Amino acid sequence: MAIKRTTKVDSGFSMSSMTDIVFLLLIFFLVTSTLINPNALKLLLPKSTGQVSAKATVSVSIKHWKDTDTFSYHINGNKTPIDFAEVEDALIGLLQQEEDPTFSIYADETVPVREVVQVMNIAKRNHYKVIMATSPE
Repeated sequence: MAIKRTTKVDSGFSMSSMTDIVFLLLIFFLVTSTLINPNALKLLLPKSTGQVSAKATVSVSIKHWKDTDTFSYHINGNKTPIDFAEVEDALIGLLQQEEDPTFSIYADETVPVREVVQVMNIAKRNHYKVIMATSPE
């Protein structure tokens, strides 16, 4: 007497759980990529095709306030501005332990060159390397 099975074994594979995992990973990376922003100030950086591969540990942001025609200086994206007279002391304090002290300048498009050159002069006096931040073209 031959006993037959009434149910068949299904050798198929369900992809629904795999697509759920991929979808959750996609959402995770989209959310975390928007949180990574090295510059907390909203600046319109000048465009450039050349990019530098060196990494600066400290950033100096120069914001131009058009309504009062004044400039504010921010260290490491801090929203609280400091006076220009305090910028050099802040940079010395942050870069004194660095082996190859480098900082980047984030200057608004409307900031005059003389303001940027003043910050570059601080780097020259203290033998720091400077990276001028730009946005890619």
